[in-house]
Amino acid sequence: MEAFLVSTGVVALGEMGDKTQLLAIVLAAMFRRPWPIVAGILVATLANHAMAGALGGWVAQLMGPEVLRWVIGLSFLAMALWMLVPDKLDDDTGAGKQRFGVFGTTVVAFFLAEMGDKTQIATVALAARYTEVVQVVMGTTVGMMLANVPAVFLGDKIAKKVSMRVVHGVAAAIFAVLGVLTLLNVGAVFG
Repeated sequence: MEAFLVSTGVVALGEMGDKTQLLAIVLAAMFRRPWPIVAGILVATLANHAMAGALGGWVAQLMGPEVLRWVIGLSFLAMALWMLVPDKLDDDTGAGKQRFGVFGTTVVAFFLAEMGDKTQIATVALAARYTEVVQVVMGTTVGMMLANVPAVFLGDKIAKKVSMRVVHGVAAAIFAVLGVLTLLNVGAVFG
């Protein structure tokens, strides 16, 4: 359960102000059909994070526990620093194309936008850290949905009221704590 809850919380916070959240707002403004957008976000996130979780599980098996502990700990610390860098929507995510309809456009745009994104890399690191890869993937997916569904429905109203700097600072602090705890070998995963 810890893997699910940590994954959910870290990704929900990390996703605030992220380019995929901005993409959700753009798609909502462009199509004005929230439910196919939400379904597309869910499908794209499940596919992307399942691949990232599998990679994290494979990395965990490939490395010994001592090397893995250092790689994960340093990865979490790097993620903490990365969280402090604000995102902007890239022009190449495909949000402007309607060739696949609302749902298909959302799936393709979100899947591509998540490639190499903070939340995908966080999923790899979390899946390497926790042995419950399915819980990590489900948690990161729920975190993505918690951040993006309100963006689809409320968009600009949320962005004006919530300080992204504070949200990113909290997410960075969580990653930093996870990194330090991992490096100090706190927890049963590496024991």
